[in-house]
Amino acid sequence: MGLKLPPPFETPPDVRRNIKPVQSSNNQLHLSSQGPQWGRGIRFYGKVGKDLTPEQGYEAARVAALNLLRLLKDELGDLDRVTRWVKVRGFINCVPEFTRHSNVMNGFSDLIVALYGEERGMHARTVVGVCALPFNYAIDVEAVVEFQ
Repeated sequence: MGLKLPPPFETPPDVRRNIKPVQSSNNQLHLSSQGPQWGRGIRFYGKVGKDLTPEQGYEAARVAALNLLRLLKDELGDLDRVTRWVKVRGFINCVPEFTRHSNVMNGFSDLIVALYGEERGMHARTVVGVCALPFNYAIDVEAVVEFQ
């Protein structure tokens, strides 16, 4: 698909104390949330419905997906070791009257299903709107995957 994984985001030391970006349990990996960062920068920040359009939110969700894929590659060495995307939770930084959360989050889900196919890529999903996110991200996404 011609996609490039972003470089690791340099989380400030005060944020990364006492947490792990990936936690393994049996044959599952629980991935800490990732936003639309690219290396040291943030590609999409602000509120969907005010600072960003739903289409820009969709693109922000795709970047968050690439960051979760980077975490997986760092942990597993090979993205083909993912056997199933189990559960995804998306948090959309948006204005109170915004109601198209699912349309924004489809940026994430569409990319994962395109990469892994329906059998491995379709996942259970929760998506909610929130009043603020770390670093003023437009979106923040966490996931649970099975691996071999």
